[in-house]
Amino acid sequence: MFATVLRRCVTGKLLSAPAAEATRVRGPNNYSTTLRRAAAAVTSGRAALLLGLPALSCLTFEAYHRVQSATVLYALEKEEVLEQADYLYSCAETEKLYQLLLQYKDSDDAEFLWRLARASRDLSVQPNVEAVRKKQLMFDGFEYAKKALEKDDKCFAAHKWYAVCLSDVGDYEGVKTKIGNSYIIREHLEKAIELNPKDATSLFILGYWCYSFAELPWYQRKVAAVIFSSPPNSTYEEALEFFLRAEEADPNFYSKNLLMLGKTYMGMKDRERALHYLTKAKEYPAHTEEEKEVHKEALDFLKKLG
Repeated sequence: MFATVLRRCVTGKLLSAPAAEATRVRGPNNYSTTLRRAAAAVTSGRAALLLGLPALSCLTFEAYHRVQSATVLYALEKEEVLEQADYLYSCAETEKLYQLLLQYKDSDDAEFLWRLARASRDLSVQPNVEAVRKKQLMFDGFEYAKKALEKDDKCFAAHKWYAVCLSDVGDYEGVKTKIGNSYIIREHLEKAIELNPKDATSLFILGYWCYSFAELPWYQRKVAAVIFSSPPNSTYEEALEFFLRAEEADPNFYSKNLLMLGKTYMGMKDRERALHYLTKAKEYPAHTEEEKEVHKEALDFLKKLG
């Protein structure tokens, strides 16, 4: 996805972020439990304050009560909106999701902002999106991700989508910027994994970053070296580690991860393991356009391997 930073200079191709985003959708039972816990937490907190501190004046208590009520309402609204957003995402209702989250573009909450960054980015890569709108959505997505990171730098999803969106906007900013961005992209993916080692999509994207630089031909490395004395680099072994960790975190979560495992083993001249994963990628149910493309590519590689 990202060393295509360099490859794009020569071949003009950039990987899209994985469609299989591993976001769990809150179920009705979890939602009810969240509401009960929120109410209980506020109630018990108020009781502790009233019992453990000097008596409040009527005016002070009324003001305190308003603040606490507003806090509860915000918590309930946030939980409800995020539940709806995650449901729309799981249904691939990209436009509806975008319109829902756009209402929170001025929010200071990273949970709204990184989801809006993702929705903007996903909408930008939809078929038939006009070039002007595509660019605007990509840059908007980057700004939302940047703001999410500013509001909460401990949010793994903010780091992940900052990395993805930074890669996207690099398409419009020239070769030197794209190559320079690749270092930053890796840093944020590593941070996302540090914060959430079990997030399969972060692991996959970093694996693809490594794979892209590992297979970079020598002449493209020469081009990169003209711009940077030490261009980004990696190995098939490093890429394999991240693809395997992604599969361990969430088995069969993404057909492209299976495909990349097969391609990585091909790069390592391990025919038996390459056949195993390419076969799994070929047999993966193909519902989306991306899954159909993966199926075709896996089939082509299997034919080459005989």
